[in-house]
Amino acid sequence: MLTIGELASYAGVTVRAVRHYHAKGLLPEPERDHSGYRRYDAGAVVELIRIRTLAEAGVPLARVRELLHVGEEEFAAAIADIDRRLRAEIRERQRHRERIARLAAGDSLALPPEVVEYLDRLRALGVDERIVRAERDGWIPLAARSPERVPEWMARKREQIADPLFVDFHLSLSRALDRAGDDPRLVELADKLADYITRMADERGEDYVDDTDIDSPLVKLMDALAFATVPPARQLIELLEQRGWTGWTKLERVASTRPSRGPGEGA
Repeated sequence: MLTIGELASYAGVTVRAVRHYHAKGLLPEPERDHSGYRRYDAGAVVELIRIRTLAEAGVPLARVRELLHVGEEEFAAAIADIDRRLRAEIRERQRHRERIARLAAGDSLALPPEVVEYLDRLRALGVDERIVRAERDGWIPLAARSPERVPEWMARKREQIADPLFVDFHLSLSRALDRAGDDPRLVELADKLADYITRMADERGEDYVDDTDIDSPLVKLMDALAFATVPPARQLIELLEQRGWTGWTKLERVASTRPSRGPGEGA
């Protein structure tokens, strides 16, 4: 026969827990012997381990009390249900761990590996980190909204980043970031960008230039993120609109408002 301390030790709980289970009516409390001590048999150890296991699995004590008095078949079905719930919780916690790991990994937060690779490529080319951040912040909602299209979009990005004109645009914008709003380099950059976009649209179709197919509120949000991170982008878009294109996140062809060059003016 066992003392309460020995019972608790065998079952892996505290004496306080044993008394708590007595108070809740989960574990019968034996009568005291002639020495004034309560003595427990081996059956109490088994019962206490069952109680402890169910309680640690998150089963409410009221439900534990019920399960201790059901038949073997019902008990087995209940245990199987608890096991399914625990496995679901484990999967969810694993997803939380993966999200935390991505958070610690910087760009990998909520971004597919191919997008992270593209951002790293921009850095390797010498593109200013502020432009890289603007790209990253734009890709996060895009990847969340249409994850199935990311491989298609990134294949296009890999083609573009292999084009020296595309790279030159990003490097030119990098150089213009810390200059005044009326910097003539922005005008030159707008010319380069408009020529590049027009060439791509004429050669491959306007869908190649932009087919993100996202709604207006999200476009405005992504534009605001870009303008906050890369202030010259707003003026660049104004200049670009004069040259027949508008938009930062979503490019669209518009009627050019740029004055025609006079005779003798350079192209």
